Amino acid sequence: MSELGGGCTLSVVIPCYNSEKYMAKAVVSVLQGGHADIEILIVDDGSSDRTGEIAKQFAFEYSGRVFAFHQPNLGHGGAVNTGIAEAKGRYLKVLDSDDWFNPEALDRVMSTLRRLAEATLPVDLLVTNYVYEKDGVRHKRKMRYANVLPAGRILTWKDTGSFRYGQYLMMHSLIYRTCVVKECGLKLPEHTFYVDNLFVTVPLPYVKTLFYLNVDLYRYYIGRSEQSINEAVMIRRIDQQLEINKLLLDNLVSVQVEAISYKISQALYHHFEIVTSISSILLIKAGDDGSLEKKQALWRLFKQKSPLLYRRLRRGIPGILVNLPGPIGRLISVSIYRFAQGIFGFN
Repeated sequence: MSELGGGCTLSVVIPCYNSEKYMAKAVVSVLQGGHADIEILIVDDGSSDRTGEIAKQFAFEYSGRVFAFHQPNLGHGGAVNTGIAEAKGRYLKVLDSDDWFNPEALDRVMSTLRRLAEATLPVDLLVTNYVYEKDGVRHKRKMRYANVLPAGRILTWKDTGSFRYGQYLMMHSLIYRTCVVKECGLKLPEHTFYVDNLFVTVPLPYVKTLFYLNVDLYRYYIGRSEQSINEAVMIRRIDQQLEINKLLLDNLVSVQVEAISYKISQALYHHFEIVTSISSILLIKAGDDGSLEKKQALWRLFKQKSPLLYRRLRRGIPGILVNLPGPIGRLISVSIYRFAQGIFGFN
């Protein structure tokens, strides 16, 4: 893989759409450490508020460190695509405009990335923790990976463990080597939400080496009623969720399993199983005949495209729970989902 970098260690892509009320907190959280080898790429995705103006002001005040890009509205995926195309750093991180970094953790990340840049064996993926900053919740749930990834040393996939239910990689936890993302051919769908699932899974088979830094870098804000991960919003946008679910299926089916690590294939399957469970439970919660038919159609598609994958899904605990028959079965499915939601803290 052709290496990027030069004097830039990390590119931070901040996709923005009508983000005038909160984007400054995201940008400042990257700037406040004073790391000269970070570039910040603010992508204004056709905003109708002051987002573009704020981006220009940051680019003016921090010339050479902050760069503003303006484009017609293409959706979250289109904004991330622009950031990836423009990134010059050796490593790449996406920071959503309503989230932020912990400054002390960022210092640790940067010192680690600089050290890894000098390593003989290139590290393709740095994994850190993220924290759910959920409104009204005093105890902040953290997603950590110490049981899966031994911390503080360069790993190959054979050194990794298995993910638990409720534990999975998200865009918030990943810092890819930029050339991995560019050369894997990742192109996120435009005008579609939930593309972060593809950002996680498409480059993963190209990752040969990993490093887990056990710090709580990413603060994942949950609380705005219009957020894409709000449950009511997800039900309204269920067709976009299903489209991503189908693309994850296509990616999983197309991957040459024999050519990649068994552990990578397990991680890809685990992520697909979680997204499928979410799609299924949202369709059950919608409750109307059309939604229940979409759920059946989704599972029929799995069976058609990969009977082996379908059987594995159907026989797994999540597959059993989201396919309990009849109204009573669906009520049990939703109740178990609510119980899991309380335990694991997801939205």
